[in-house]
Amino acid sequence: MTVDAAYLMQFVDETSFYNRIILSHLLPSNLWEPLPHFLQTWLRNYLAGTLLYFISGFLWCFYIYYLKVNVYLPKDAIPTRKAMLLQIYVAMKAMPWYTLLPTVSEFMIESGWTRCYSRVGEVSWILYFVSIAVYLVFVEFGIYWMHRELHDIKPLYKYLHATHHIYNKQNTLSPFAGLAFHPLDGILQAVPHVVALFIVPIHFTTHLGLLFMEAIWTANIHDCIHGNIWPVMGAGYHTIHHTTYKHNYGHYTIWMDWMFGSLRDPLLEEVDNNKDNFKKAE
Repeated sequence: MTVDAAYLMQFVDETSFYNRIILSHLLPSNLWEPLPHFLQTWLRNYLAGTLLYFISGFLWCFYIYYLKVNVYLPKDAIPTRKAMLLQIYVAMKAMPWYTLLPTVSEFMIESGWTRCYSRVGEVSWILYFVSIAVYLVFVEFGIYWMHRELHDIKPLYKYLHATHHIYNKQNTLSPFAGLAFHPLDGILQAVPHVVALFIVPIHFTTHLGLLFMEAIWTANIHDCIHGNIWPVMGAGYHTIHHTTYKHNYGHYTIWMDWMFGSLRDPLLEEVDNNKDNFKKAE
């Protein structure tokens, strides 16, 4: 029991270290040091998540809408400032709730309820990378089916997921739409990351990094630029999801959509659109 408690303290020490790094640079010490450890962790996740959302969103929008204007998107496909501000508003209302999920997952890890381990040196490098691969496959499978059921179960779509799908045209989608969800919708789609902790042995810091990478990835797949890198579920695929509502539910890759019959290729979509335009011209 003493060994277990000492081992679990490694997780607490690590989360406390992350709390100090973020909070000491953003807030006066008297505002956060008296808080309980759980609230410090939530505050750190909230501030870090908010910064990550704005920094990644603004940098990517500046690059594709201003520095590379007409290179990646024509001017009429660039979302309006009003649309982007609405997306930011929706995301900011949900952010306190989104960041509660990693805070709870850290609490469960610190309590010894999961299969997380503290140091990479506890396993071989081969097992470290194999565990990441298994973790990501589990997360991909979980997010695919969670996302699909949010469409197929009508009350879930009506009361939760429809909030995100008001952005259903190319000129209304932007990197800021990546986190513009109903709070419960966003949490449900991230839950596979937490469930995986009970099934797959995963390095603690790697889990946190993968969870926060979601913010960057969701910004990327809402920019409407088709990167065409197989088997990545890029923005071209996800734009089709926003326009058809019944294809490309996957997250990082196209594999789940391919296996379960919901894949639609943006290049084939472009060919079909060109055929339709040609027929209309005739």
